[in-house]
Amino acid sequence: MTHALPLPADLVTPCLVVDRDVLERNLVAMADRARDRGVALRPHAKTHKCLEIARRQVALGAVGLTVATVGEAEVFADAGFSDLFIAYPLWAAGPRGRGLRALAERVSLRVGADSSEGVELLAGALVGTPAEVVVEVDSGHHRTGVDPERAGDIAVAAQRLGLPVAGVFTFPGHSYGPGQVRPAAADEGQALQQAEAALRRAGVDAGLRSGGSTPTAALVEPAGLNEIRPGVYAFNDAQQVELGSANWDSVALTAAATVVSRHGTSIVLDAGGKVLGADRSAWATGNGRLPDHPEARVTALSEHHATVTFPAGAVLPELGSTVRVAPNHVCAAVNLADVLLVTANGAVVGQWAVAARGRNA
Repeated sequence: MTHALPLPADLVTPCLVVDRDVLERNLVAMADRARDRGVALRPHAKTHKCLEIARRQVALGAVGLTVATVGEAEVFADAGFSDLFIAYPLWAAGPRGRGLRALAERVSLRVGADSSEGVELLAGALVGTPAEVVVEVDSGHHRTGVDPERAGDIAVAAQRLGLPVAGVFTFPGHSYGPGQVRPAAADEGQALQQAEAALRRAGVDAGLRSGGSTPTAALVEPAGLNEIRPGVYAFNDAQQVELGSANWDSVALTAAATVVSRHGTSIVLDAGGKVLGADRSAWATGNGRLPDHPEARVTALSEHHATVTFPAGAVLPELGSTVRVAPNHVCAAVNLADVLLVTANGAVVGQWAVAARGRNA
């Protein structure tokens, strides 16, 4: 069981609710961790997409923000955030290239790249601006990024086309699995060191070594990384709890849902996939979890229904009662919401717009 205060009365469910005090503890803890380890913190704003949270992260010492898309970057730039890293190998053709250039002319901008073809498009969009390229390397997730030994080739291609190179980055996404956090953290540090060495051999002097997921942030070593980009830590979610990267008392965002049906050992809630998101890793024990009923599992999701199964003999929540649901992947849930209700001491104290909602391009 968690020690969270009851949900505010009279909520119109389903809705996403943020406990302001838990959020603040999470933000402070990560800022302190980065400071203690001697690494820069550049949190990934795709998790929360909220200006209010981004402002607090910067106030706590973040050097800037990480985003995933040009659209996200535009939202935060419009709000006055002046140091942005689009940690994605953008294909900067057509309108996207023009949007990228407009961004580079008003903020300090870094952009990811993992191919010479991608670099050529970036050069067409960005040459003549102060924007910098960061070479993405694969540290074991096998999604995007080049082999660390090839990082120098991409960096040289960028410089020949007139693009400054800031360094290298990676995402240790293979940390998202039981027992994988420590090996992934080691892979991440080793890959970034190898990539930096490859840049030096190619004659490129660029010192950024950027990495860090929420699961691996606790294991970061400055010898491997000098910047971390965790995102989920602000809210945490069911995945982080099942990975051991968080506990229920550090889950700041949940969906408030009403029990609309009961049968046998199951209840049905009014928060389905259109609220919680549909992500479920193969190792996850459900489609979401109930922090106040940790023995229960969300066993099925429809668009507007969540079926929650309890062990035999458990006391089920009453019809019409409101329960908290932690999404498996909080980033996906937030992107489905217009606003987040902010609570403190069991009462709603405000609401924050999901300002970058849907800015997926």
